Amino acid sequence: MAVLRISGPDAFDVAARLTHAPLPPPRRAALRRFHTLDGDAVDRGLLILFPAPGSFTGECIAELHLHGSQGVLRALSQTFGSLPGLRPAGPGEFTRRAFLNGRVDLTQVEALADLISAETALQARLATRQLDGHFGRQVKAWHGCVLEALARTEAMIDFAAEQADVDAALPPALRAELSAAAQDMRSLASGAGAAERLRQGIVVAVIGPPNSGKSSLVNALVRRDVAIVSEMPGTTRDVIEVQLDLEGIPVTVLDTAGLRESDDPVELEGIKRAKARAEAADIRLLLLTADAPMPVDLPKADLLIRSKIDLCRVRMPSTELGVSCRTGEGLAALERAIAAAIRPLLPAEDAGLLVRERHRQLLEEAAQALAAHADSLEGGDLGLACEDLRVAMRALGAIDGRVTVEDLLDRIFSTFCVGK
Repeated sequence: MAVLRISGPDAFDVAARLTHAPLPPPRRAALRRFHTLDGDAVDRGLLILFPAPGSFTGECIAELHLHGSQGVLRALSQTFGSLPGLRPAGPGEFTRRAFLNGRVDLTQVEALADLISAETALQARLATRQLDGHFGRQVKAWHGCVLEALARTEAMIDFAAEQADVDAALPPALRAELSAAAQDMRSLASGAGAAERLRQGIVVAVIGPPNSGKSSLVNALVRRDVAIVSEMPGTTRDVIEVQLDLEGIPVTVLDTAGLRESDDPVELEGIKRAKARAEAADIRLLLLTADAPMPVDLPKADLLIRSKIDLCRVRMPSTELGVSCRTGEGLAALERAIAAAIRPLLPAEDAGLLVRERHRQLLEEAAQALAAHADSLEGGDLGLACEDLRVAMRALGAIDGRVTVEDLLDRIFSTFCVGK
């Protein structure tokens, strides 16, 4: 199946030319034949019309739901190219028009990008909440509070000669509201790291000596053979990455070279890379065989796992987990333990707000400006206090798109597919 979308003031006229039939009522799917300009029938499918301003883009939209064959798409694409005023959409252009026409703010645009790229149910749920506009409404509320404070502070400058009462012009309740807003902004900005981990995925490194079963464990976790398994020590020379959906959490599992002394320069390079990737990983799993002694120089690890427990039955302390990649024993418990170790690194599911790095920077800038405003007000410098509030307003406006620059929009919308 294929969907062709036309957005613009002449979208309905184009639909009429293609169907040679009366247009259906808005938002009702109607079965129609679609023709080339020569009158040849190309396909039979559904036509849905969305009038402005209540469409996704805020413009008139005609959607053609067709069979997805290349012949149909090629014929209609050539027909579109022959019609005056029609051109192919650029990446994200429909969403860009929705933003420019006030249908969505910039936080919702970014949430839509997150939803499109979501690979797990958790990513999709949190992106959908953001798409509902909760973050944008919060920013709008802060913006309104700052705007009221700016108007009142500027009024104090106008009436300074009359010795205006500062508390009357800028009541303590409003100043307390600004202080609380700054605190909330800092709190929200502090969650940017957790939100970014959710977008990019948690990195879990499996480390340990050669022949401890690291590659077998990775294969068992992802339920397929992605790493070479051999009894020969040093088989894994480079870091192998594999994606995993663990209880809705996006995880990248790293199978690393065995940690040991070696004279082989290739293996040494693999060990060097393994150590570097393990240090940068969010979670480290140290894997030892069930009968292996505890290393003297124990690498930093979040979970200690004993492998091959089906071959060597030993009593293990409660701080260690045992698994058998051959029988599957202990794998479910290990997955639960990994998920439990990961969850504190992620935003809570009821957080509702997923800030990006650019949001973090702007929220901190706004919070700092509000703190500076309080100091300027305390020092009696009303002109500087006004400028502090303007800085905060500009930072908040850049979050939801009230204040934008063209290169920022280009960067955001370039990540979308053409159909969005």
